Amino acid sequence: MRDHRTSPRKRALSAILSGNNPDVVKAQIEGGLGYGLNAALFNEITFAEDGRIEQENFDTYRLLRINEMPEVEIDLAVNTEKPGGIGEAGTPPIAPAVSNAWRILKGEPVRRLPLVRV
Repeated sequence: MRDHRTSPRKRALSAILSGNNPDVVKAQIEGGLGYGLNAALFNEITFAEDGRIEQENFDTYRLLRINEMPEVEIDLAVNTEKPGGIGEAGTPPIAPAVSNAWRILKGEPVRRLPLVRV
């Protein structure tokens, strides 16, 4: 059995019930997971001593890179209901999931985001 404390995996799992087009739903969830993961890990605005924002452009603002994106596995249960909006359903659950994984791995709770500051 794999010890989750010493061999972390870069994988995100999501289960969605949707009557929408499966390809569109999967793309939306993958994008939402990436956006939420970026927010949980790096999303921060800091100020210099003179009050100027330090992140002026993409060269000074840390974003999740494609090679840092986890493998995303989506279990899609398609129903027969009329299609509705999928919205950003992938974004909200990733920060708590990563925070829980951090707590399991490090033995200490996350009390502040982004995790880059922990």
